[in-house]
Amino acid sequence: MLRLPKFEVAEPTSVAEATALLKAHDGRAKPMAGGTDLMPNMKHEIATPDVVVGLWRIPDLVGVRRDGDTLRIGALTTLHDLARDPLILEHAPALAEAVDQVAGPQLRRMGTIGGNVCLDTRCVYINQTYFWRSALGFCLKRDGTVCHVVKGGRRCVAAASNDSAPVLMTLGAELEIHNADGARKVAIDDFYTTDGIFNQERAADDLVTAIEVPIPKPGTVMAYAKLRTRAAIDFPELGVAVLARLAGGKGGKIEHVDVCVTALASRPVRVKLDLDALRGRTLDAATIDQIANAAYKRCKPLKNIATEPAYRREMVPVFVRRGFRQALGRS
Repeated sequence: MLRLPKFEVAEPTSVAEATALLKAHDGRAKPMAGGTDLMPNMKHEIATPDVVVGLWRIPDLVGVRRDGDTLRIGALTTLHDLARDPLILEHAPALAEAVDQVAGPQLRRMGTIGGNVCLDTRCVYINQTYFWRSALGFCLKRDGTVCHVVKGGRRCVAAASNDSAPVLMTLGAELEIHNADGARKVAIDDFYTTDGIFNQERAADDLVTAIEVPIPKPGTVMAYAKLRTRAAIDFPELGVAVLARLAGGKGGKIEHVDVCVTALASRPVRVKLDLDALRGRTLDAATIDQIANAAYKRCKPLKNIATEPAYRREMVPVFVRRGFRQALGRS
C-alpha cells in the first residue's frame, strides 16, 4: 500500500487568498482541485509539497457561460459536467468528446478541466513507485541526472497526456491565469513548453482560473479521437483533435483546417499543414488522406510510454481519418 507523505492542507475561499498562499510557500505548495493527478504523484513521491492548497471552497471557478462570442469555462468545472454542458455540446462538441474520455466515470466526477489543462507529464520511467525508481537510478524529471528514453539526453521527454489540450488548441482557447500580482491571459498554444520536467509557462504562484473559447464560426466541424489500451480508464497513447471550417457547412470548400495531437511529445503538438494547398478543396476522402499522411510524416513518437512507438506512429493517420469521419458524421 502506498502512503501519502505528510503535508498540510489550506482551504482558501477566494482566488486572491489561494495565490497568496502559493506565493508565501515559494514552490513548496501545490494547488489541488479534484486531486486525481496530484494525489497519485504524491504517493509515488513525484510531487512532495509541504502544503496542498485546496480550491474546492472557491465557488466562482465553477460553471460554463456565454459571454458574447466567447464561452467562459471555470477551471473547477468537473470533466463530467463539462461533457454534458449544453453550451459545450452545441458549440464545442470535440471538447465534450475529449473530456468524456478522460479516465473513468468516478475520476471524471472529481477531476476538473483546469486540472486536465495543467496535467503533469507522464513517462514509463517516472510514473512508478519511489522504490522502483530508486532501483533504476531515477531520471531527469525527478531526483536523477539521466534520461532513460533518450540515452545521453539532457532534456526530459515525458509526454503530455491531457486530452483537453489539443482540442482547446484547435479552438484557439485562452487561459486566464491569476497570481499574487494580478491576472493575465495566455493563448493555450503559448502555455506549453517542450520540457517534460515541467511543460507549462506557469510560476509557482500562478493559478489557472478559467478557459475562454471563441465560439466557432458557422460551418465548423470538429472531433477528438483517442487511442488507449483500455477504453474505460487509460491515459492516451495518442490523442488527435481535428477541426475544419467549411464554406456553407458540410460539403463546402475548406476555409481552414487544423490537426493537433497529444501523448507523443512533452507538449501537445499542432501538425504543420499546407493550408494554401488545402483551401478551396472539398473535405473528401482524398483530402483527408492527404492530411493524414502529412500527420504521419510529422509525428515521431518516442518510447516514453509503454506502447511501442512504431505502433503509435502507424495509428496517427488512422486516428486522423477517424476524427474527420466523426466530425463530418455529427448531426
